[in-house]
Amino acid sequence: MGMSVTISAATEADAEQILKLQYLCYQSEAQLYGDYSIEPLTQSLDSVRAELTSGTVLVARLGDEVVASVRGTVDADGTAHIDKLIVHPRMQRHGLGGRLLSAVEARLGAAGAAKRFQLFSGHRSDHNLRLYRQHGYEAVSTERVDDRLTVVTLVKPVEAKAFAASA
Repeated sequence: MGMSVTISAATEADAEQILKLQYLCYQSEAQLYGDYSIEPLTQSLDSVRAELTSGTVLVARLGDEVVASVRGTVDADGTAHIDKLIVHPRMQRHGLGGRLLSAVEARLGAAGAAKRFQLFSGHRSDHNLRLYRQHGYEAVSTERVDDRLTVVTLVKPVEAKAFAASA
């Protein structure tokens, strides 16, 4: 009998596993854009620990192992920023990223302050862009960072009725 993946709030004890997973997951993005100095690969453990206390951080676990994670915050204008959605390479393409995205949207939306969800991705990250579009996100802007990277910002409105049952 196989184990099932569970999604829950991250704890301080998860910080190191999250950082190691982040480093593993962003290798493909760094290779895709030819830039190994991207923030997810240079972030410190202390910075991850700070994110655990300043926002919503969820993890997906397979037994004791953190196999996926996502972070989110809601700003004063009601924009819920979703960031660093990562899934272990061996767990990709099984719907876990979508489950985690829906879970963080539910957490951020249930508080009532969020009016819209926003996230971003690189223009060459086809799998990520496809996932976000499948979950109702629409591209609203692009910003050319340099010759290698254009950042695509995607948003979707918060549907209050979707979170009424969890409130």
